[in-house]
Amino acid sequence: MAPNVLGNTLLIAEACIEPEDPNNNQIKANKSILNVRTTVEPSAIATAKSRAQVDEFQKTESISSSGIKSSYFQAALVWRNIIAFVYLHGGFLYGLYLAFTVAKGSTIVLAFILGMFGAFGITAGAHRLWSHRSYKAKWPLRLILMISQTLAFQNSIYEWVRDHRVHHKFTDTDADPHNAKRGFFFSHIGWLMMKKHPDVREKGKTVDMADLETDAIVMFQKKYYAVLMPLFCFVIPTYLSYHFLDETFSNSWYIVAIFRYVLSLNGTWLVNSAAHIWGTKPYDRKISPTNSTFVAIAAVGEGWHNYHHVFPWDYKTSELGKYSTNFTTAVIDFFAKIGWAYDLKSVSDDMIKKRVLRTGDGSHAYSEEHLREKMVDYVNSLDHEQENVVWGWDDHDMAEDDRRDATVSNKKD
Repeated sequence: MAPNVLGNTLLIAEACIEPEDPNNNQIKANKSILNVRTTVEPSAIATAKSRAQVDEFQKTESISSSGIKSSYFQAALVWRNIIAFVYLHGGFLYGLYLAFTVAKGSTIVLAFILGMFGAFGITAGAHRLWSHRSYKAKWPLRLILMISQTLAFQNSIYEWVRDHRVHHKFTDTDADPHNAKRGFFFSHIGWLMMKKHPDVREKGKTVDMADLETDAIVMFQKKYYAVLMPLFCFVIPTYLSYHFLDETFSNSWYIVAIFRYVLSLNGTWLVNSAAHIWGTKPYDRKISPTNSTFVAIAAVGEGWHNYHHVFPWDYKTSELGKYSTNFTTAVIDFFAKIGWAYDLKSVSDDMIKKRVLRTGDGSHAYSEEHLREKMVDYVNSLDHEQENVVWGWDDHDMAEDDRRDATVSNKKD
């Protein structure tokens, strides 16, 4: 029996999309899987509500693996989101079963192609282009990345960027939307199943989003996201498989739509969870983000997370000179060759060496003898205290020395 594809799509959309008012205020409906909010009310009511939060949120203390106490609010669960995730992951498992038993090979290939296309919308688009301004793109490329990011369905570009910039500015604090100090499950998926910590909402208001508000493609997607997302993420993939590959509705829905979508989601979530817990810290041993080859493969190049948090304006998000575990960089380089991507920012080798010596955990390929031979005077004169934390290239807190020493290729303006 074929599932009700349109009905399921609308149900998922209703559970997952959160409308916003014209003034960018918080909304009263609490519907987003990927961005749960609470209502913004007049100041007097909000003050009273803040007092009431003592009853709603239970202050809890946990001890991280490093032995440091971390306090957080155990927020109220958002059952609409939990139910949606249960359905999606159940559909993922059923789609996996169908893929190994009755599905056509062409259906699996289509799911893989669409999954990769959607992944680039997150990695090359929402992340490296719009969140960190690590390169610039002409409108045809921005349009392609907007469509592929919509296919990936991780909320609109505007909301994705806002949360990600907050994550970089306030990593591993209560203001971090997916604070890794609260454990693997929370940073992977749990943060989407409960109301946000009040600090996330407060700090989110301080992030500069003016650059996105002047981008017509980003704002178009934001305005019509409730229509665009179900169409590109669920309806079109299912239709392509059913109509052009002569696949069944069930296989088309559960493999090309649901399986492809959930697999992509978990690949992205691994950057928030696994890449903040397991791995090496060649560039800064005092922050939680790590370098992980496994996550780099699963997230199409986003697993070199220790490097990325130290140098968030580097369009490669890694120091690697090969594309084997960073396919997103190869895609950006391709568009740079045809002129659609330009002003590609990267980090000089000298800057990397200095940072490795100053704050690394010793796991970098540079040998102690080589570093001592080249940098001993520099190392002896420095003591790592607190590095400047920025969300990306256009952050006003970015040090001028870092900006001056950065490498910008394909520069157009």
